[in-house]
Amino acid sequence: MMSNLSSPRSAKNPYYSDMNYRTRIKICGITRVQDALHAAHRGADSIGLVFHPPSPRSLAIEKAREIRQAIPPFVTLTALFLDESEDWIAEVVHQLRPDCLQFHGSESVEFCEGWGVPYIKSIPMGSIEAPESYARLYGSAQGFLLDSNVAGRLGGSGDTFDWSKIPASFEFPLLLAGGINASNVADAIVRVRPWGVDVSTGVEVSKGIKSADLMDHFFNEVQRGDGCVEPNEPR
Repeated sequence: MMSNLSSPRSAKNPYYSDMNYRTRIKICGITRVQDALHAAHRGADSIGLVFHPPSPRSLAIEKAREIRQAIPPFVTLTALFLDESEDWIAEVVHQLRPDCLQFHGSESVEFCEGWGVPYIKSIPMGSIEAPESYARLYGSAQGFLLDSNVAGRLGGSGDTFDWSKIPASFEFPLLLAGGINASNVADAIVRVRPWGVDVSTGVEVSKGIKSADLMDHFFNEVQRGDGCVEPNEPR
């Protein structure tokens, strides 16, 4: 039981159902086939692969294709970029056929739309004071990833941000990231009511290397958090 958790946001987000409470899960920064398979078998909705070369979790196309070919049906693949060149993104899109692109930099809405692939736009809560206004600039986005980083930096730091900065009126599909792990994800689900949660560092033993035990614990805690959302409460 989690009766001591904070009350939910008061506004009704039209993307959430009053009847079914299942928070979607993306395991991000995957670098190994076995980690992708374990995440998929535990119920991950999406596998996130990083294509930002300075990142220690960044993948070469060949390794990414191995992971792509190994994951089972109905598990999507999300490709992450931060102000990358058009040539690099084009190669990833052509070679990998990702289901979704995730942009973490200063990419314009026209740039994000230009690949013919659904996209998610990251909102760096470390430097954005009005996330809802920022989201409206990217009206074609499939959803918005709220992370703890500042503008121009990729997430994956393991740091959280103040969830009270998320406006109750936020009307877009909200993906919560930034320091999410098994110790706080149930609380996050009850307090924030995200459409999905995105975890990387919180299930790692080192950068890019996931732990099956940490992933198991994380999935269990997501399920526990979902079980604490009462029917007909705002989601």
